[in-house]
Amino acid sequence: MTGNPAPAAAYKGPLPRATPETQPFWDGAKAHKLMLPWCEDCGQAHFYPRALCPHCHSVRLAWRQASGRGKVHTFVINHKAARGFEDKVPYVIAVIELEEGPRMMSNLVMDETPTPENVHVEMPVAVVFDDVTPEVTLPKFRPVR
Repeated sequence: MTGNPAPAAAYKGPLPRATPETQPFWDGAKAHKLMLPWCEDCGQAHFYPRALCPHCHSVRLAWRQASGRGKVHTFVINHKAARGFEDKVPYVIAVIELEEGPRMMSNLVMDETPTPENVHVEMPVAVVFDDVTPEVTLPKFRPVR
């Protein structure tokens, strides 16, 4: 996470592949910034990155740094590991509603073992960055207590 990159050999999960629409998002993550596309016509942010605004269909988009703050919209505590995450169970997959409005799927980084008692909907979270390889940084979220 921020200031504590993972050794390259330690990460066994799948890695994202940037597209022209998502490259600014991944470049921002590498710089430890959560970047979102914003519509220059209707003024709304959106996620996932795409070539036109899902709100008004404008193609006039600009990338801006988001606050990195949000809340858990929904989540699952996964006890059966996906390939590459066998040593991580249990882990939390969550949909985060960002302060700016868009929702994005990510992982929650927990100091304690995740249980239904310590993870909940509406829980405030903040972005952290996990440098999983020298080339790829993944945005994840940590509860704000």
